[in-house]
Amino acid sequence: MSSPDASPSPWWARAVRPARPPVPVALMVRAALGMAVPLAVGLLAHRLDLGVFAGLGAMHATMNDRVEPGGLRAARIGTAVLASAVGMLIGTALQHAGADGLVLGVALTSTAFASGALSATGPRGSAAGMLLSVSAALGSGMPLPQPWWAAAPMLLAGAAFVVLLGLPAGAPSRPAADPRNRALAAAYDALGRTLADLGGPRAAASRQVLTARLNQFQDLLGTTHRTPRPPRPPRNRWSRGTRKDRQDRQDRRARMYEAALAATEAATGLLWARRPVPPEVAEVPNRLAAAVRQGGGEVAVPDWRPDTPSRQALDVALRAAADTVAGRDTRLGTAPAPPPDPWRLRARLLSRGSVRYGLRVALCIAVGSAVTANFPLSKSYWVPMTIAFVLKPDLGSVFLRAVSRSVGTVLGVAVTAALLLATTDEWALTAMAAGCVALLPYATAAHYGLNTVVMTPMALILLQLGGQSSAAEFWPRVLDTVLASGIVLLFGYLLWPERPRHRIEPELVGAATALRAYLDAVAEDTAAENTDIGTATRPGSAQVWLRRTAYRSLADARQEVRQGLSEPPPTGRLAERWLPATAALERLGGAVAAFAAQIRYGGRVPDPAEVDRVRRALDELTAAARAHRPPTAPAVPAAQAAAAHRAASPTTPHDPTRSALGRAAEELETLLRTRPDG
Repeated sequence: MSSPDASPSPWWARAVRPARPPVPVALMVRAALGMAVPLAVGLLAHRLDLGVFAGLGAMHATMNDRVEPGGLRAARIGTAVLASAVGMLIGTALQHAGADGLVLGVALTSTAFASGALSATGPRGSAAGMLLSVSAALGSGMPLPQPWWAAAPMLLAGAAFVVLLGLPAGAPSRPAADPRNRALAAAYDALGRTLADLGGPRAAASRQVLTARLNQFQDLLGTTHRTPRPPRPPRNRWSRGTRKDRQDRQDRRARMYEAALAATEAATGLLWARRPVPPEVAEVPNRLAAAVRQGGGEVAVPDWRPDTPSRQALDVALRAAADTVAGRDTRLGTAPAPPPDPWRLRARLLSRGSVRYGLRVALCIAVGSAVTANFPLSKSYWVPMTIAFVLKPDLGSVFLRAVSRSVGTVLGVAVTAALLLATTDEWALTAMAAGCVALLPYATAAHYGLNTVVMTPMALILLQLGGQSSAAEFWPRVLDTVLASGIVLLFGYLLWPERPRHRIEPELVGAATALRAYLDAVAEDTAAENTDIGTATRPGSAQVWLRRTAYRSLADARQEVRQGLSEPPPTGRLAERWLPATAALERLGGAVAAFAAQIRYGGRVPDPAEVDRVRRALDELTAAARAHRPPTAPAVPAAQAAAAHRAASPTTPHDPTRSALGRAAEELETLLRTRPDG
């Protein structure tokens, strides 16, 4: 079960390799209309200055647009664009007041600290924080509209138009049009692919795709906490029916998700045990996916007489999933997920990591402001704007973003110059801007460099429409971008006291800790079985959510290691040394799932010493990560280390009469024995 991460590709090959996402047609059409209409209205009303700021707001909304339920979509776009409007108000106020270089630098640096701290709180905070700093820089240098304070409201208006374009029209659409149903169906399709690949070389990669699909659906569903809330009296009959139907659909979707999680746990155990299933069983999730897209229906599960605990667990989970898709109540044996913590954002906003990242962004912006104040740059705001884009924390390696930004800007300026040689007509430029922003959703998902190639012409065309630039002034933007990228590389990467271990190793610690909590929950379930505690009061009833947390943490750790592999040494070398540990933790997750199935369906009482062995190995791995001591020696290349780990892993199906944890403990201990000091 080799992972695609174990390929011996050099770091630069990984860096330039683009992804191949599906073409998001709906997002691209919305993006084009969102940009074209405000600019066209501005041209017709002879207020192109306001139309440019509305188009800028549409662009910022497009950067945060996703195919998701209306409430989540509005919250995502609204949070980001509100921060953008605040930044624009700060920047335009500074320009209107005629702030000198010192005052402007201090203000932008303070804003950068706030944006950096906000960026470290999560994906939404990252988008809001980046746009806060970007818009503050833009507002401080772009030509002011009349009146000057209209820039921020017009930015909000352009974003609101993009939100309105994505609202459903008319009656409720068919089930297949609901993003949550599509995401759940995609998760069932990925489960079917995983079951079909069991025992084959692509099994691990299929399981990683399944985890990503479940993560996506969990994000769209929000909290799956289904504790009944006190009903509020409806105002009329129509209101009562609509609210009840909506709640019923939400509860049913949550039950289908829980059933999918149970089936995933069983499939993970089979993946680890190298136990394939009959093709007709592997086809069941695909039929479940089709039923979900249709809004429900009966799905038959074949009578295939499962002969191992993990296969029995899969059979039970698939039958429960078929019941939930058909609309029948079924006992899933899972506890509701805990509700979100309302203090979480505040705690993370004031955490050490957030403050640290805020200082990092503030330092780079301060250096950029000092450089622009002492050198005659024609567009002084371009440098801090570029710094804010490059330092967005959830876009991967800072090194790769800085290099990609520079190369992408060169290509983007060349594209813009070629377009302007053809025409400078305002209506033609409006069409060009709409075409560029339409490509943005796909380019963003494919590669950061391609995103820059698309975004640069769009920004320069907006400046051209605003009457601020000519074709001759575009090439200095390349020098500004290279200068900003150099500042980030020097002060935010090389001289900044953060090393790669501050990114990779905390993720591994979190994954190992979450996996240990999952193991502890399964062990507690064993204790409950042995002491005849009723299933309703068993603490292990919530273990499915601990497993979900563990696998989400493992996915984050794998992503951080994968990003590290695409960087030059020392980051790439450190990621190589942690790669086998990441694979070992993922396999251990499958072993714990198989262990749980043994408890529920095998009747075997495990030896507590085996559980303690795994706990000790996990604690040792966690301690190694905290002490920055990777298990793999520096002299061992990634491919060789991965091959050694695969050689230490059994290649035959697991004997269900043996303890799953015993074999997993042997694998993890073999990995830990390869440490340089071991």
